[in-house]
Amino acid sequence: MGVLDGTVSVITGGASGIGAQTVRLFVSEGSQVVIADVLDDDGEHIAAELGDAAVFAHTDVSREDQVRATIDLAVDRFGRLDCLFNNAGFAGVDGMIEETDGDGLERTMAVLFSGVVFGMKHAAPIMKRQGSGSIISTASVAAIQAGLGPHVYSAAKAAVVHLTRSVAVELAASGVRVNCICPGGIATPIFGRQIGLSDRGTADSLPVLEEALARMHPIRRSGQPQDIAQAALWLASDASSFVCGHALVVDGGATSGRSWTDMQRMYDRLRAGLADAAGEAGGTTSA
Repeated sequence: MGVLDGTVSVITGGASGIGAQTVRLFVSEGSQVVIADVLDDDGEHIAAELGDAAVFAHTDVSREDQVRATIDLAVDRFGRLDCLFNNAGFAGVDGMIEETDGDGLERTMAVLFSGVVFGMKHAAPIMKRQGSGSIISTASVAAIQAGLGPHVYSAAKAAVVHLTRSVAVELAASGVRVNCICPGGIATPIFGRQIGLSDRGTADSLPVLEEALARMHPIRRSGQPQDIAQAALWLASDASSFVCGHALVVDGGATSGRSWTDMQRMYDRLRAGLADAAGEAGGTTSA
């Protein structure tokens, strides 16, 4: 018996990375899932793998009509909507602030922020009629600490965190919970592309990527899609029924501060430097 038995979910960005892992986990826990993505081949493959429990819908989340159609599909096919996971994303426009491209800015905000707004907008009336539902969005640790992502990406994710809180206080009285997840460094294609790897290069270089990401986190390993999928499962389930308006940080301690070991090494280097400086000062004589 699964914790999501009898539920229906829509997962955007569901054809790869965190989304694909979440699709598989939700289905294994009893949910029927609409996989929403622009990666048609990957999405159709996962839907075929999961059989009657899943269906793929081509969805560009920056297009409100496509988001609306996907949510309508979930209700038409499965009869209700219990969870919307606004997970679709990409790194977006990059570079120094004076290099920010206007078209890239608009596209980045359209996918990372407007797409979340559209999802909430069209899921809300359905869930309000039901008197229940869970809306989850993927934000980022870059939303709460500078220097962890490109400028526009970071700002868009910060907007998602505050949108989550704002919409949560509207929908809570209708029995609808709204929360978001702030992942740390997760070994996925989106992270690989952000640092310049091709899709193929990301797969071939996964051990190197994981090793590099491990250094970001005091827990000393990279994040995995399964880590975020499990967080989404908890937020979608009745186990989190009193959690609303929350930004759940899942980052291996990255935003808590530097690891204790790193700090001790820094202090050791500092003490050694001070001792050397003191020794040199003590050996100085006057003419």
